[in-house]
Amino acid sequence: MSHSGFFDMVYQVVKMIPPGRVTSYGAIARYLGDAKSARMVGWAMNASHNTDSNIPAHRVVNRNGLLTGLAHFPDPAYMQRALEQEGIRIQENRVINLDEHFWDPMVELSL
Repeated sequence: MSHSGFFDMVYQVVKMIPPGRVTSYGAIARYLGDAKSARMVGWAMNASHNTDSNIPAHRVVNRNGLLTGLAHFPDPAYMQRALEQEGIRIQENRVINLDEHFWDPMVELSL
């Protein structure tokens, strides 16, 4: 599968994350059947800023709830601001109560 095909699948999952919820790079990779591709999910999130689609990349954090992608937004404070507007509290670039806000595509999108 090409990088662009994988990126498109990542974007489809990310578009399903509801406001007020977050998921991790690894959770998306596991859902897509390649648990070792979390880094590639991160690359997809970085590239999402160059797409025409409205991809809520701010809802993807690392497995510990860290806002690791914040440097890839035009304004480094954007990611925190967007999450806080959705009701997620952030402290020191980390989601507070990650378990409460975590959206696992393996659970949420299972049939």
